[in-house]
Amino acid sequence: MAKAIWNGQVLAESDKVELVEGNSYFPPESMKQDFFEKSQTVTECHWKGTANYFHLKVGGQVNVDAAWYYSEPKEAAANIKGYVAFWRGVVIED
Repeated sequence: MAKAIWNGQVLAESDKVELVEGNSYFPPESMKQDFFEKSQTVTECHWKGTANYFHLKVGGQVNVDAAWYYSEPKEAAANIKGYVAFWRGVVIED
């Protein structure tokens, strides 16, 4: 079971994680929604498509744009549609 942890809190937990380019993508149903706030940030990946971001809020601290997802990925990345990946200090434990 993989876990995404930041600031002492488990943000997502699943045994159905997809590994892409060294990043663990967690299914949307594994997210603990209380810790996520939609961001206005958008980036483009040449083969995955448009990524949207979340800020993480735990214990009064905010980790800006620390999670991202592809709501409408290109065909090559269809396996991660809606799945969430993390960075900026979020630890992934297996």
